[in-house]
Amino acid sequence: MPSVRPISPTEHRDYLDSIPSASFLQTPGWARVKSVWRNESLGFFGDDGQQAGAALVLYRKLPRLKRYLAYLPEGPVLDWSADRLEEWLTPLVRHLKAEGAFAVRIGPPVVTTRWSAAQVKDGIADPDVRLLGQVPPTERSAEGAKVVAQLSDLGWRHQGVEGGFAAGQPQFVFQIPLRDADGTARTEDDVLKGMNQLWRRNIKKAAKEGVEVRASAPEHAREDLKAFHDLYVHTAERDHFTPRPLAYFETMYDALNADAPDRLKVWLARHEGDLVAATLAVRVGEHAWYSYGASSTEKREVRGSNAVQWEMIRDAIAAGAAVYDLRGITDTLDADDSHVGLIQFKVGTGGEAVEYAGEWDLPINRALYKAFQIYLARR
Repeated sequence: MPSVRPISPTEHRDYLDSIPSASFLQTPGWARVKSVWRNESLGFFGDDGQQAGAALVLYRKLPRLKRYLAYLPEGPVLDWSADRLEEWLTPLVRHLKAEGAFAVRIGPPVVTTRWSAAQVKDGIADPDVRLLGQVPPTERSAEGAKVVAQLSDLGWRHQGVEGGFAAGQPQFVFQIPLRDADGTARTEDDVLKGMNQLWRRNIKKAAKEGVEVRASAPEHAREDLKAFHDLYVHTAERDHFTPRPLAYFETMYDALNADAPDRLKVWLARHEGDLVAATLAVRVGEHAWYSYGASSTEKREVRGSNAVQWEMIRDAIAAGAAVYDLRGITDTLDADDSHVGLIQFKVGTGGEAVEYAGEWDLPINRALYKAFQIYLARR
């Protein structure tokens, strides 16, 4: 019978190094970023004793009670194509219950649906289309459908999205495939040709205007993180969101890069000495993510945001990544919705919209789970 037991952070890292990729939210380093939560690394072991999976669990404590929501963001890392997922999930839940969990939340990293950039663009232009789900997809994944069906049958509850953004991690993202269907790596020219005319023109304009993009060297990490953060706070004030403190990004940089060198990079785009765009990029194996971004209100005409994205894409290609992930989008295609501008920016890269299975909860103690939902709704 498959089993689940605690493993050390080193064992956890070694397992992730043995597979093509996993979400950075399932790395031991992410536990250090979310240090306010109790954490645990778990290993999944088959009947033969061989490790077949791993998980980072974040335990979120209920107020005044020693009971926890056990959260596995974008995990666990398993073979999700298995015909009997309960053989892995049952020992997982049993272990988490023994650790005081009143409920478990998982985020299977399984794709269910894909749409091409052209389909998304046409959907935005169609006044009768309001949601991405109204557009016939290029692909419906049989594996994804099987995972969703199994979780439903096992009593797990899908956590719906509001306006396309889940309460935890995004269910809808935009990605640029860096390999063809047969596994052949795409070149820089291949990716550039897939972009729309505006993106290609903006990349050329940034180069003509003299925008210089570089990745931060480790010895300059602190000063470059500070420069990124200053611009990020400026962006937050302009776009009306609450910024994270600088200490959060310093911890993130240290923790992820302790797992593997260059796992997180700071990218800075300057024009005549002025910082016009700055980003954070993460890569685990064959998957590269655009994680955070900031841009100046001034000098937007030099197209620093396009320039820094292009350099991150080029870096991902050079590293052998299979996908460049621009992270979350909403599922709205309503041209009047304020979120559509973000989708249009990402669609211009010529990639594809991707829907994942989303996040799923399994209540263990139904009374505490209901109380927890009420608590969250009141916050």
